[in-house]
Amino acid sequence: MKTLAEQISDVIAHEPVAVFMKGTPQQVMCGNSLRALKALHAAGAPITAVDILPDPRIRQELQAISGWPTIPQVFVRGELIGGADITEELYASGELQERLDAALGAEREQVIKVVELDLAA
Repeated sequence: MKTLAEQISDVIAHEPVAVFMKGTPQQVMCGNSLRALKALHAAGAPITAVDILPDPRIRQELQAISGWPTIPQVFVRGELIGGADITEELYASGELQERLDAALGAEREQVIKVVELDLAA
């Protein structure tokens, strides 16, 4: 069984676009998480969401891995993009679309999924 830190690292490493957020895309629990999701969606990103709310250890492990203090945290191909403000700024400037095209290709399927971490780990 993988540790919580290993599970978080796996999502970051293997999902094209990972968003660690409060809630899920279907039930967003934070305005900043919603802002980041909207910018990613508008840029055509496939989104893999992880809800950090079920256990405070998720946020602790995520912050230890990323070195970033706030939620949401957006990763593209394993690289931390930032939170809601940065994601929105990148979208407004067109740079988010460029990064997604470069990392994932312009012809990408826009899917949304949620990954639940095994908290027994």
